[in-house]
Amino acid sequence: MSIQELTNYFIQYGAFFIYLIVLLEYLNLPGFPAGVIMPLAGIWAASGEISFPVVMVLTVAAGLTGSWALYLLGRLGGTKVMELYFKKFPKHQPVIEEKMEFLREKGCIGVFVSKLLPMVRTLISIPAGMVKMDFVKYTISSVCGIFLWNLAFVGAGYFLGEKAISLLS
Repeated sequence: MSIQELTNYFIQYGAFFIYLIVLLEYLNLPGFPAGVIMPLAGIWAASGEISFPVVMVLTVAAGLTGSWALYLLGRLGGTKVMELYFKKFPKHQPVIEEKMEFLREKGCIGVFVSKLLPMVRTLISIPAGMVKMDFVKYTISSVCGIFLWNLAFVGAGYFLGEKAISLLS
């Protein structure tokens, strides 16, 4: 899919497109990678089509929604889900088991740090639910990590977009 096609989706579906794609990414589902969408959303904000704070609120809200869904999945049916997941993705088992132990030891700091690491940032929510981490503490730690991660990507798009727009003007 080309940049022009993605831009057309932004124009056609607007802010909902940003929210949906970032949500799918935080649910660890196939879709457009948020690492591409978030910088494009930043570029879109730099062009004045949407405000930067709105993009940040949308991406953080989408990330938190996806994280909550996976947390609740882990909390309510984590053991069964993990058995199925490990059958499909056996290479992930050592990483997830290591993160569960890390969560038991480090708690909220473990969630925050994990939200800043590729791949782990989406998967950490299930083990957090499985170890029955306090939901409010989990939410605060997640929001902080999600905000920093998304700020890096949306901010990069915004500042690079501003430079590109000024060069084209």
